[in-house]
Amino acid sequence: MDLGEIRLIPVYLADEIRPGDDLLQKLVGALQHQKLALANNDVVVVKHKVVSKSEGRIVQLESVRPRKSATLWAGRYGIDARVVELALREAKRVVRQKNGALITETRHGFVCANTGVDASNVDGGTTAVLLPENPDRSAARLQSRIKKTVGVSVAIIVSDSFGRPWREGLCEVAIGVAGMKPLLDYRGKRDPHGYQLRATAEAVADELACAAGLVCGKLNRTPICIVRGFRYQPGRESARDLIRKKNDLFR
Repeated sequence: MDLGEIRLIPVYLADEIRPGDDLLQKLVGALQHQKLALANNDVVVVKHKVVSKSEGRIVQLESVRPRKSATLWAGRYGIDARVVELALREAKRVVRQKNGALITETRHGFVCANTGVDASNVDGGTTAVLLPENPDRSAARLQSRIKKTVGVSVAIIVSDSFGRPWREGLCEVAIGVAGMKPLLDYRGKRDPHGYQLRATAEAVADELACAAGLVCGKLNRTPICIVRGFRYQPGRESARDLIRKKNDLFR
């Protein structure tokens, strides 16, 4: 079977995204500047930070008053106590807090460091960015506006960088999805040798987020990537379908 070629097209944003900015307008302007255009069945991967900034999910760190426990713990490991405080405020629960690492579960159900609170790539350290209030809704809104304004049908992935248990380094993951099935379920199908698959469900939304991360990077001012040529399955599912709800041996 010919799977075709998959292209990864980074989109450069020259301007800083600020609260209230129209992210679609910024995207369209950037595409025009690069002489690019969206096409039907593209996957648009957007780093959560520009989504959060446009939605006003930012906090001036000077306004944060850390609780005593956050101050003591942060001081022990040379961490900004205000970021720790924000992480604790945003968390549904603390999963583990040890050796300077704060692992939490967000209200969305994601397990990650510092509840996704991040002061990098913002303004030099005076402001922190929180995760979008509802990343799936953010993805769905952008998808709908692209359809109405640009006239093409695309899938949207809102991504963030997470660490992984027992693995060094960060990988992109999908925290918001619209227009595609985030999981490709092979259960019940047979492999080329005739073996019936019983447990294989591929997290294609996470894989696409990672692929986009390869060309976007952390320092390139390219928070958006177009993935072209991937044959995703259209659907109304969301990133919440990627959260393991049963057979979780680690809770």
